[in-house]
Amino acid sequence: MATTPRVAGAPISWGVCEVPGWGHVLDPETVLAEMAGLGLTATELGPPDYLPSDPERLRAVLSRHGLGLVGGFLPVVLHEADRVEESLAEADRVARVLAAGGAEVLVLAASTGLDGYDERPRLTDGQWRTLVATAAAVREAAARHGLTTALHPHVGTHVETGAETERFLSDSDLSICLDTGHLLIGGGDPAAVASRWAHRVGHVHLKDVRAAVAERVRAGELTYTEAVGQGIYTPLGDGDVDVAAIVASLTAADYQGWYVLEQDTALSGDGAEEAARPRRDTARSLACLRELLAGLG
Repeated sequence: MATTPRVAGAPISWGVCEVPGWGHVLDPETVLAEMAGLGLTATELGPPDYLPSDPERLRAVLSRHGLGLVGGFLPVVLHEADRVEESLAEADRVARVLAAGGAEVLVLAASTGLDGYDERPRLTDGQWRTLVATAAAVREAAARHGLTTALHPHVGTHVETGAETERFLSDSDLSICLDTGHLLIGGGDPAAVASRWAHRVGHVHLKDVRAAVAERVRAGELTYTEAVGQGIYTPLGDGDVDVAAIVASLTAADYQGWYVLEQDTALSGDGAEEAARPRRDTARSLACLRELLAGLG
């Protein structure tokens, strides 16, 4: 029997990112209050130390805004054999924080080990096998804390493109985090992935993207960071991702996880109009998603 779809927010929609120099960072009280004001009931964790890592303080700040914790994003190096121990230790640390906050899922990304998401060295086949094996080990570490793990195909990581996503799904038995924006930017077809692999989708980051700007990223005319600054992400329904088809495929497959509204944003901190944009854009995305879900009800 299908359950009521669960919808959450994420600090990145308010410009809060782990990348050094990304932009102006709004304080957690502002971000969480705006999420709650939109009727969202949960959030992802955000970058390290944005929300408290102390369990009691984390639960207190979430409770103050009536929010639960869905999960958190963990970009770690998976492909280097001499860094496996380091990556597993970090996965264990983050999983402890997430579990203490009541989260369900660890959202894993195959970091290049470089700052940001603008460069991406090529992997050897041996490094790819190490990546797959380390991802499985991270899953086991997270499971010890009661969490599931979903591998996030992400721009500027070692699982980015449609082909790499298909390869990972074939070589691993992990679930994936279907990020509809990153997959399109990487040259994949998120609607096709949702249709073919719905049974392997463990988590969803729901985004919309301007395809023309995404093409410039793939062509090397813009870095990912520059593209975010130029508005590559749009509220749901304003871009070129077939959000309706994706939601329909997941609904048909009785998807039980969360839809996390994510629209990667970078803020300059310049003026009230810009400060109001994250809340306004997330509200539009939420309205679009609710309309789509109601139509499938």
